[in-house]
Amino acid sequence: MSESHGTDDELDEIRAQKREELASKVNDDEPAEDDESATAPSEPVHVHGSSELQDAVSKYDVVLVDFYADWCGPCKMLEPTVKSLAQSTDAAVAKVDIDQNQQLAQQYQVRGVPTLMLFSDGEAVEQVVGVRDESTLRSLIEQYQ
Repeated sequence: MSESHGTDDELDEIRAQKREELASKVNDDEPAEDDESATAPSEPVHVHGSSELQDAVSKYDVVLVDFYADWCGPCKMLEPTVKSLAQSTDAAVAKVDIDQNQQLAQQYQVRGVPTLMLFSDGEAVEQVVGVRDESTLRSLIEQYQ
């Protein structure tokens, strides 16, 4: 049995060494996060505050931001379309609740909901107010990809 304990210790040591190697690789690869910009999340990401929105806009090449409110009927109608776009396009989709992020809504001059803003390469390039069908929004996104 003492031999198996020796091997267990050796395995634990090897595992610890591998963990350290992986951790250092992850840290070394951090600047390469820009390469991941093409890999947008397949689900809408809820954004809370200006810094989170700026992180998303700078991380991904194309970002569709849905400014919405829970009480807004048209926003609820648009939700399945927004989810579908997140799943089926290379654009990242961010959702901003205007009631919880009033300053952010003011910063981007959101006067009504739903308002969709499209960012490309960190810049706001399009703004759409009201419900639009999926093919219209998909065409808009594809112009910037």
